[in-house]
Amino acid sequence: MTTIWVVDDEENIRNLIRRYLEKEGFKIRTFKSSEAAENALISDIPDMFILDIMLPGSDGLSLCRKIRETYELPIIFVSARGEEFDRVLGLELGADDYLAKPFSPRELVIRVKAIFRRLQPAESVTRPLTLKNMVIYPEKRKILINGIEVPFSTKEYDLIYFLASSPGQPFSREKLLEKIWSYDYDGEERAVDDTVKRIRKKIRGKEALPEISTVWGYGYRLDV
Repeated sequence: MTTIWVVDDEENIRNLIRRYLEKEGFKIRTFKSSEAAENALISDIPDMFILDIMLPGSDGLSLCRKIRETYELPIIFVSARGEEFDRVLGLELGADDYLAKPFSPRELVIRVKAIFRRLQPAESVTRPLTLKNMVIYPEKRKILINGIEVPFSTKEYDLIYFLASSPGQPFSREKLLEKIWSYDYDGEERAVDDTVKRIRKKIRGKEALPEISTVWGYGYRLDV
């Protein structure tokens, strides 16, 4: 059974999320602090985290950073702090999504399912994509640059794989939102720009020859 850990200091929010996600067949474990979730990670690992930012003690952003040091698990922020700075910082730290409180529990369910759908392996074997010194392995969801594996978050991988599947073809930000986020994402086009920025930093740091180019006033393409 797919397990989701919810970290939020508000009991009513924890119970609300639990109720809606358990109806969809997910196994939910809740925590009221970052420290409690960190301690639980010593003996167990979930399939996804749903984190609040404002937590007693260590905040959700710090917990996200610690999770990303070891795991590539999907992370969704659900927080009353809906300012653009917090949203962008959360995404830059590697979160896959961000919902501002008050939020629709049904929308949260949709976003959770969308992330897990993208993580499901293809039914048929998919050949690796070789783009000069970058190789993408769809079955394992991993990317090697100069023979070294480079870690990417769920959204980063999905975006670079989508662009790499059609090298040289430009895609609008709206199309990328539709294909990668799978719904009307309330972060709008900034989510695409932020994700591309993070990808560029990673692949340039490893001297990748493929490059994500900006198509000004439109979107992006992967040039080889």
